[in-house]
Amino acid sequence: MPKKVLNGIVVSDKPNKTITVLVERKYQHPVLKKVMRARKKYNAHDEENKFKIGDKVSIRESRPFSKNKKFEVIEEIK
Repeated sequence: MPKKVLNGIVVSDKPNKTITVLVERKYQHPVLKKVMRARKKYNAHDEENKFKIGDKVSIRESRPFSKNKKFEVIEEIK
């Protein structure tokens, strides 16, 4: 099964080796047919602490690093 890859914006870099990424997706409501916007925050592993707030990054699903951290940073999106 392929790993899930998501793109988002870093909203927090306070914890050591961890960043919080806000991922936004758009979908059409099944009944109303209106385009809805859903946001979700993911904790991702950042080994070198190199990403800062406001960076656009790509994260990939991986083995669990902790209770809430199940993603790792692949790269920064230019």
